[in-house]
Amino acid sequence: MEIIYIVLIVTAFLGISGGYVFYSKRKDSPQENNKESPKPAEQEKKSPAVQIDVDKESVVIEARSKAKDIVFEAKESALDIQSKAQDQARKIKEEALEAERKAALFKAQVDAKAKELESKAKSLVSIKENLEKKQEEIENFHKKQQEEIEKIASMSKEEAREIILKNLDKNLVEEKGKRIREKEEEIRKESEEMAKQILMEALEFGSTDIVIEHSTSKVKLPDEELKGRIIGKEGRNIRTFEELTGADLDLDSSPGDIIVSCFDSVRRAVATAALERLVADGRIQPARIEEIVDQTKKEMDSIMYKAGDSLCHKLGLYNIPRELIQILGRFKYRFSYGQNMLEHTMETARIGVYIAEEIGADIETVKLGCVFHDIGKVLTDQDGSHVELGVELLRKYKIPEEAIKCVGEHHDDRQSTIESAIVTLADHVSGARPGSRGEDYESYVKRLKDLEEAAMSFDGVEKAYAVSAGREVRVFVKPEKVDDYSTALLAKDIARKIELEQNYPGVVKVIVIRETRVSETAK
Repeated sequence: MEIIYIVLIVTAFLGISGGYVFYSKRKDSPQENNKESPKPAEQEKKSPAVQIDVDKESVVIEARSKAKDIVFEAKESALDIQSKAQDQARKIKEEALEAERKAALFKAQVDAKAKELESKAKSLVSIKENLEKKQEEIENFHKKQQEEIEKIASMSKEEAREIILKNLDKNLVEEKGKRIREKEEEIRKESEEMAKQILMEALEFGSTDIVIEHSTSKVKLPDEELKGRIIGKEGRNIRTFEELTGADLDLDSSPGDIIVSCFDSVRRAVATAALERLVADGRIQPARIEEIVDQTKKEMDSIMYKAGDSLCHKLGLYNIPRELIQILGRFKYRFSYGQNMLEHTMETARIGVYIAEEIGADIETVKLGCVFHDIGKVLTDQDGSHVELGVELLRKYKIPEEAIKCVGEHHDDRQSTIESAIVTLADHVSGARPGSRGEDYESYVKRLKDLEEAAMSFDGVEKAYAVSAGREVRVFVKPEKVDDYSTALLAKDIARKIELEQNYPGVVKVIVIRETRVSETAK
């Protein structure tokens, strides 16, 4: 503080001195001397001496005022500096106290830990000594017990050891048997879990997107006016088309589409393809309809062969006889409970191959067994179960016997080879997985076929088609054998046979159609 006051006094002195010097220089300046002299009247009023005294006094007053201002500012600055210094000193002091407190706390903790460790070390030494004493006591006691046992048992140590070892061997045998049973149970559980995992992975790997097939297909129309041309004059065109294809056309249910309905997938495919060609051609008349339908039926064999060849190519099966490939192609238009047989065969083969790879079975045998396991289902012109028909067909074309065994056993409860078991499992997985099949479709198809067979059993019937989901049977008769008067009686007989022999929901309408066409060629 004394230094600050000294600084303030020196500053004030310098201010006063500066003011005096300033006044002296101003008085002696030539510019002041060269100024115009005051007017005589002013000289008369003030003498030179009085003027000088007045100027000195004003300068001194001004200098004192500046000195006071400087001293005041210096005091404020000094107070500000002093306040900041005090704050900083207080902060440093607080930090030092806090650091000292933490150091003291840490030291106390370290001292406590050191005392604890020292106590534990002493305790461990004591425990070690006690253990050594106990060990020594136990050894002495063991020696005494051994000596007493030898005296009581009247046998040596080696003899007692022999008896103990025999008992130990017996216990070990029992323990070994127990361990073996435990291991067998553990292996069984692990194998079940592994089998489930393999099946899940095989299903995920081999499953395909299968939509249950129904008995209808759609044909897009570029123009609604085409429906009138398809119907024809007095329904002549649509009647001809339905007679030739055995399919039913629905032109009213879906705007812009024609729904082709038929339970027989081959007939429906022929009708759909023929109708698409007629729509594209534009010439819709009975003669053109008959030509297109006949041409489509002839091309169906080529389409089915391509389907069978594509199936074999996708699965990597080569050197398959052409006849077998043609028969496999029929899977394209064959369904089992609504599941397309071509897709089912592909899925079964992929699942079977995956399982065979996982467990090390013969992949080629499994692949052939999966591809041909249902081939007997398309041999509709022969009598017998599809398993027996398939085995006979494969032997005819000299397919390996191991693969034939897989086909013959895929519906048995027991299989003779691991490959046969894999084919059976893959077939069950593909058919039983959720969403793959519709349970009532097979019985539905059988009911419609029974309706057609009942109508075909009468003499003079040329063709019979079940349409409208089995609610209607259209019967086409040979005009040279059935006249117009006999058609009514034939319709009643067919309806009566259906009533007596078959079960069906609702009613079945029987329509007998007799048509005579005569054509000549002009040369």
